[in-house]
Parts: sequence; C-alpha cells; structure tokens
Amino acid sequence: MPLITPAQVKAYSTFDEVKERADTQLEVDIMQAEADVFAFVGHEFPLGEYPSLPAPVRSALLLLSEHYALVRGDESLVKGFKSEKLKDYSYTKGDNATLAGKPEIANLLRAYVKGGSGGGVRLRIL
Repeated sequence: MPLITPAQVKAYSTFDEVKERADTQLEVDIMQAEADVFAFVGHEFPLGEYPSLPAPVRSALLLLSEHYALVRGDESLVKGFKSEKLKDYSYTKGDNATLAGKPEIANLLRAYVKGGSGGGVRLRIL
C-alpha cells in the first residue's frame, strides 16, 4: 500500500500539470518516489515501527512524486528536446532549461537512515 496518495500529491502541488495528471500515472510516480526513499534510508517504514508516517518522510515523498510527475508529463523533457517548431511557433530551451535535478531530500531523511545507507560515501580499508 502506498505511503501517500495521488490526492495528497495533487493537493500539495501548485502545478496544473500535476493536478491534472491521471491518478494511475501519479501512482507510478509515487512508487518511484517510494523506491528512492526506501533505497536512501534502507527500510520501508514498517507499521510496527512507524505507526504513522513521519512528516519529513511524507514531505520527501511529496517532493519526489511531484518531480516525477512534472518530468514524465513534459514530453520535451522526456525526449530531451532543446528546440521545437510547430508551424509558425517555435521555441528553444537552453542547456539548463530542463527541470532542475531531483529535489534535495537528504536532510529530510537523514534521521531515518538505517543500515549504513543514505547516499553517503563508504570507505573500506584493505
């Protein structure tokens, strides 16, 4: 069962593209966001240990879900277009015009990291 719902993502977002996205598509965006969070923290927030989802985790999931919805909803970003012409209309995106990278979630999730994960660097002495 997902930790957040499409309705929560739509309520959080200020982007019309996200609010108008089909729930089935948002469910996939949420699954990807959850996979990212679970990989970062090293666990899946089991109900026995977390009777309710901590607010920082919910925030990280909302941010990532919105990000995935925006990226997947913009065909030009998915295809990597930098310019496009449609009849008399044309536009050009600069190299940095793609959606900025994933939202920064490390500080939101740091307190929930288990098992040595968390995106940090691990050194091993041989």
